[in-house]
Amino acid sequence: MRPLWKGSISFGLVNIPVGLYPATQSTGNIKFHLLRDSDSSRIRYKRVAEADGQEVSWDHIVKGYEYEKGEYVVLTDEDLQRVEIKSNQMVDIREFVDLADIEPRFFDEPYFLAPEKGGDKAYNLLRQALEQSGKVGIAKVVIRPPREHLAAVKPLNGGLMLELMHFADELRDPGELHIPKPPTNRKELDMALSLIQTMADKWQPEKFHDEYRQALSRLIEQKIEAGDKAVGAAKPAREKAPGKVGDLVSVVQESLKQAQKGPQPKRARRIRTPRRKAA
Repeated sequence: MRPLWKGSISFGLVNIPVGLYPATQSTGNIKFHLLRDSDSSRIRYKRVAEADGQEVSWDHIVKGYEYEKGEYVVLTDEDLQRVEIKSNQMVDIREFVDLADIEPRFFDEPYFLAPEKGGDKAYNLLRQALEQSGKVGIAKVVIRPPREHLAAVKPLNGGLMLELMHFADELRDPGELHIPKPPTNRKELDMALSLIQTMADKWQPEKFHDEYRQALSRLIEQKIEAGDKAVGAAKPAREKAPGKVGDLVSVVQESLKQAQKGPQPKRARRIRTPRRKAA
């Protein structure tokens, strides 16, 4: 795996040489192109001016900010360079906070941090200190200029992870939803707790899959093999009938009975990634 960049973790007078690596990977997201129905010719888009409908070349396109309806201020490359934050290849830790104090909604995108030559001892020391203290380092980092990110340095499975975070003003206030809080009685709560306990399991992320993407892959494979002809419709999945909201206890009781029976075993199906048709 190649690093996105090489730099260092900085806190106090300590500098730890590290490499930054992606912690996620594409699982083969299926992308579509728009085509003309008569001959499958690709549809292309043109850059057209709203004022006269004329196509505009890149040489005559500038960036503008709409400060009022229909009113723009143009920002030149020189303007943007004045505020651009250059990447110094540095994970600059500003403070350490308790991980438990950070709401999960602040976390966004994970990356791995691995020690570079000469950084092994200090890297391992920071990892152990974070593990034992229960704290994370809050840092500023520029991965792809010009944007600066808030980030957390966290211990993970014997290593360190850098997780990009949202700034506080990027998050919506859940109070905007005005969620009602009707009272619940003891019997309803006890039944709900029993259902949760019955359905409780150890976290095994590999059990869960993107079923839509898998079904779409099968459909594409079938259409390729059929020469792009129509294929038989799949049997629709049976949906569970929703329980009555007014009879909450009986709905939870029925759910508890089904959970105690355990899930019905499903026959495993081999999923293939769509292959391109030979030229």
